[in-house]
Amino acid sequence: MSNTGTSAIPTDPMGTNETDSYIFLKPRNTWRPGMTQAKLVAEMSAKLAHDLPDAAYSWTQPIQMRMDDMLSGVRSQLAISIYGDDLAMLNRLGGKLVGIISGIPGAADVAQQGEGSVPYLHIDVNRDAAARLGVAVPEILATIEAIGGHIGRPVIQDNALIPTQIRYREGATASPERIGGLQIRREDGRGWVLLKDVTHIALEQGNARIDRDSLHRRVIVQANVRGRDVKSFVAEAQEKVLKGLALPAGYRLSWTGQFRNLESATKRLALVVPLALVLIFVFLILALGTPRAALLVFINLPIAATGGIYALAIRGLPFSIAAGIGFIALFGVAILNGVVLVSQIREFRLAGMEVAEAAFSAAKARFRPVLATASVASFGFFPMAFSGSAGAEVERPLATVVIGGLITSTLLTLLVLPLLYARFFTGEPSDKPEPETPVQPIG
Repeated sequence: MSNTGTSAIPTDPMGTNETDSYIFLKPRNTWRPGMTQAKLVAEMSAKLAHDLPDAAYSWTQPIQMRMDDMLSGVRSQLAISIYGDDLAMLNRLGGKLVGIISGIPGAADVAQQGEGSVPYLHIDVNRDAAARLGVAVPEILATIEAIGGHIGRPVIQDNALIPTQIRYREGATASPERIGGLQIRREDGRGWVLLKDVTHIALEQGNARIDRDSLHRRVIVQANVRGRDVKSFVAEAQEKVLKGLALPAGYRLSWTGQFRNLESATKRLALVVPLALVLIFVFLILALGTPRAALLVFINLPIAATGGIYALAIRGLPFSIAAGIGFIALFGVAILNGVVLVSQIREFRLAGMEVAEAAFSAAKARFRPVLATASVASFGFFPMAFSGSAGAEVERPLATVVIGGLITSTLLTLLVLPLLYARFFTGEPSDKPEPETPVQPIG
């Protein structure tokens, strides 16, 4: 199903050279083996490029398209706007910008919005000829307007006010020559004058679309990003555009799109995550009694984060906000396992064991609980990590981070943490209270 141009309610304006085509997919269980959405898009792009090479294509999904449209005014992940006054210069700059962005790894569906030209019927009123022949300029303009449909006087019928539109019959405006032969009544009512006698008529090529924003004309270059995170793509693109595109005086660039959401979310995470870690450390001190014990448990966090990073790299997944949320969930499980082990060590110390003996005994005693906690969380995230259904783009990074981080943090909790405790807490007095010395009676 396709929709070309602006709809009846123009909340979503498009030019007549733009078409939204909706492709309804069959259930995934009916797809041929090995087929993914990315492969499907690649095959359809290749087919269309072969059969319809003169069109530019941008692939998206309905909800994502609306979100991108609200963020940047285009239906793609990235929109680069060039502002200026001269349309020819804007088109040249847009063409150069398309070439730069297309050469960056990860760029897809790069195109200049409204690129190309369409034929225009350009009619200028010759006021000197109109005055000499006695034709009023409003009559000339009304005749020109009637080529597309002149709004006439409303008609009253049965107490109803009915608007009217006046158009020439079909065929009367089929070519510039026939349009030039349209008749206009002279102002004195004595005869008629041809439209070509009081105007200059020409068929010209012009822009398919003219956009304006902030009181300036603009050209938009749009692009999607595939196989790469948007943040690094935009950073590389901005660097290459700065070096390769020289803007004349009075022209400027503006970058919009999904990466703005990423920037905003990253700034919030940069504030929230450190604050959460500080609060966790304070609560660990309150729970374990000493900063050294809290710091020992806190060592779990960088080890867990390392596992999550390696897991993303092995699967070739970019860092995203979903992956960042996965790290937060991972830190919670890692801290929990560390607290379980250190608490058991402290219990054995209260029972009178030496530091090394208490550490290794606690690792043996808490092996199953710690392993069960990590296993349950990992197995729970496995369907998300390998999901191919709708929304899997968000689920996969989150689940991958949690699974990879739990592997390294569990190994640290069971193998390294007891060694660190035995190393750094050796020589401390036992937590077991000293027995009271009995009082000898005086005989």
